[in-house]
Amino acid sequence: MSDWSTPRTPEPEQTPEERPLSPDAPAHVDAPVSEHVGAAAFPPPPPPASRPARGGRRLGTVALVAIVGFGGGVLGTLAADEFNWTFGSGNGQGTSIEPVITSAVDPDDPSVGDSAVSQVANAMADSVVTISAVIANGFGAGESVGTGVVLSASGEILTNAHVVEGAEEVRVRFAGETEPRAATVLASDSGNDLALLKIEATGLRPATFAQADTVRIGDAVVAIGYALGLDGGPTVTTGIVSALSRTIITESGALNRLIQTDAAISSGNSGGPLVNLRAEVVGINTAVARSDSGSAANNVGFAISVEEILRVIDQLRAQAVGTEREEGYLGVGVTKREDGGQGAIITNVQPDSPADEAGIQEGDIVLSVDGEPIDGQAGLVAAIRDCDPGQVVEIVLLRDGERVTVSATLVARTEE
Repeated sequence: MSDWSTPRTPEPEQTPEERPLSPDAPAHVDAPVSEHVGAAAFPPPPPPASRPARGGRRLGTVALVAIVGFGGGVLGTLAADEFNWTFGSGNGQGTSIEPVITSAVDPDDPSVGDSAVSQVANAMADSVVTISAVIANGFGAGESVGTGVVLSASGEILTNAHVVEGAEEVRVRFAGETEPRAATVLASDSGNDLALLKIEATGLRPATFAQADTVRIGDAVVAIGYALGLDGGPTVTTGIVSALSRTIITESGALNRLIQTDAAISSGNSGGPLVNLRAEVVGINTAVARSDSGSAANNVGFAISVEEILRVIDQLRAQAVGTEREEGYLGVGVTKREDGGQGAIITNVQPDSPADEAGIQEGDIVLSVDGEPIDGQAGLVAAIRDCDPGQVVEIVLLRDGERVTVSATLVARTEE
């Protein structure tokens, strides 16, 4: 049923000449059907003295209907103009003839692209690349896709070690380019999940890295990377620094001093930068927590902190010119706490090891190493691994309810 109803025209009152003389008196049955239709709107004229030709009567009817239709259109237009009516389709949904309102801001307006996130994305556009690596395994060849950050104008690129691990061929492509560039893996550190690549290029735009002590919980950050390997430029997502100094366990081991963020990180983001609103890299995106049967995770991603990045870059550059990387060694066995407390429990101490010489005892709980809080056994392993042989570290212990601080001089880890 339409929302609009058409008013009915009242039936005209019949004159005595038009009324049948009796119920049995015949009506004008010789009149064509179209004439009776016209009579619904206008009373028919009195019957003529003589019967005219049918053709003439039809012409009159057609003219009458045309006049009625034309008059209805004129009246409808006048009514619409006067009362601002709109006439829609039979389902009652009307459409407007008013113009669509569009913004007065055109593409050349200074306010377009003036948001903080937009400025960060523009500043990083030439410093972020997509990386594709051909990986060979026992089941054949596959492809790993990730993101990289330009380190130097001469072609150094930083990415995650797991993006290029086992790669037979690595290619790099910049936004706006159609052809990939061949890349060489100069060095890789799977323990810290960072790798150094090199392409033949000059005049590249290197990214700017933040100072390590300028990152704070609650800082706004932007994650940039080629999520899901989608073409057409990197994906940009926003969030905050949710936590600092996180430790997680990956397939390659423990990663420590991580930044936790709620900025969306997806497959393909690995190796891409986490950037503050000054367009400074504060981290390299590396992992994201996923829900399982026993836990739920939403917007929990992790990035290698700039403090770790700057340290490992020096080590990777040294490896690239032939210097072998050596890890620190303390000489203890550890396990996690089961009472809900922080730290790692010493289960044994190797004789004549740095730990033994420092006075560390079985049952001690390691709370921190060089000021870095230790959360679980993986945290202690990662903290010692990141140190160099010969480095002196300060270790805070909990022994019989009392805090004890010792210093240990690390040695090089040997293959067992």
